[in-house]
Amino acid sequence: MPFADESVSVAVVGYRLEWPAAFEALAAQIRAALGDEAAAIDHVGSTSVPGLAAKDCIDVQVRVPSIDEERLVALFSGIGFRCRPEPWNRAEVTGGREYRKLVFAPPVGARIANVHVREHGGGNSRFALLFRDYLRSDCDARQAWGAFKQRLAVSVPNLLDYGQIKSPATEILMAAAERWAAEAGWRIS
Repeated sequence: MPFADESVSVAVVGYRLEWPAAFEALAAQIRAALGDEAAAIDHVGSTSVPGLAAKDCIDVQVRVPSIDEERLVALFSGIGFRCRPEPWNRAEVTGGREYRKLVFAPPVGARIANVHVREHGGGNSRFALLFRDYLRSDCDARQAWGAFKQRLAVSVPNLLDYGQIKSPATEILMAAAERWAAEAGWRIS
């Protein structure tokens, strides 16, 4: 659920050229706060795919050796980020297996973003990178996914409802992504 300062309505917009720079600014801020705690910081989600329509919310994935919740919450709180408390922001199922994670919202008044902290090498961190790389590589899938999200946002503008409807469609998209990964010999970089 969004914090009180965040919107609960969904708007999917055309790709914006400023998204990569917005990610870089967030990544630099996170790198400065986490130092060696972060094995990698990745731009993930729809804003990481050039040409893809998306919500104007930067998704950042921080890969860490392990989820030490107390330590990570303290580090992110030190730069004003807020840990999202919902169960779905604490764990996620990927490939039939549950993985721990934490999701942080930016400080009040900062650029809209979600910072997903996942274990380096976990199936859920792989999922986020595969989603991005598949849609970067397949123009037809990218266009279809963007059009789907735009239509869905118009029909279902409530963030929670939008996410619940988009989730099973994401599973279908990711089945195609897995086929592409096997055929292309894709690996996490």
